[in-house]
Amino acid sequence: MPSKDLESIREHISSRIIGQDELIENMLICLLSDGHMLIEGMPGLAKSTAVNALAEAISGEFQRIQFTPDLLPSDLIGTDIYRAETAEFEFRQGPLFHNILLADEINRAPVKVQSALLEAMAERQITVGQTTYPLSPLFMVLATQNPIEQEGTYQLPEAQLDRFLMQVIVDYPSHAEELKILELDLNQQTVKCKKPRIALSQKKLQMMRKSVAEIFTDQKMNRYIVDLVQATRNPERYDDELARWIRIGASPRASLAIARTARAKAWLEEESFVAPGHIQDVAMQVLRHRILLSFEAEAEGIRPDDVIQRLFSFVAIP
Repeated sequence: MPSKDLESIREHISSRIIGQDELIENMLICLLSDGHMLIEGMPGLAKSTAVNALAEAISGEFQRIQFTPDLLPSDLIGTDIYRAETAEFEFRQGPLFHNILLADEINRAPVKVQSALLEAMAERQITVGQTTYPLSPLFMVLATQNPIEQEGTYQLPEAQLDRFLMQVIVDYPSHAEELKILELDLNQQTVKCKKPRIALSQKKLQMMRKSVAEIFTDQKMNRYIVDLVQATRNPERYDDELARWIRIGASPRASLAIARTARAKAWLEEESFVAPGHIQDVAMQVLRHRILLSFEAEAEGIRPDDVIQRLFSFVAIP
């Protein structure tokens, strides 16, 4: 069950940002599920601050990359450096060889850079020439993107979107939360931000991940997960409106992602088994970036979240 170490991570992140409980919860779920996260929200909503706070609380190497249109694959992967004294090339590792990577404004980088990142995310390895370098067992990409600014941005390939375990939408804080943000900012200007007393070791994290994997999932729950994902591919079996809205449904990777994150959700709630509520709690974040809407749906202002919410009402709960 959740340890004091994990609660200290939650408390540390909460001390740095206000009113983003869902973001913090899903960051922990991704961490326990060994997956990557795409964080979408307007500028100034503490997306980067949250990732920095998570990195501070974990024993590992952290690197932030500001994605720009002139970024090159070698800026991520690394490059061969010629050593005149030995007359040989030596590989100098790039930022992708760190444990936690913040890809800030990921949709500003061109296709070649996205391809370099895709191999690291999907295969947990990097290929340079004829040599393949494995990445650390703890390798997590947390990427941010702005939902409205399109100038100088590139559409992320569907294959890469599918490699993100979850997509979390960060919304504006409430009036009361924004007042607390002002107070927090004043305190941080006068008092240096405290780091966690003891960072969570990678060994302890791996033990937690093993415990999460052992959470019991009944066959009925597995069937419910598959029913939800299958409904995105065959919406006409459930509802004419869904069939009109969905152009392309989610892949089997979505079923695997829901199963993994539902176990992490159950573990965080100190449950020994996965329940339908756990599945519904994570399905929104797992499916929203894997469903392609029809042109009709986009013209009507339908969002992926609207589609998933409608799925919940039509797919039977066991």
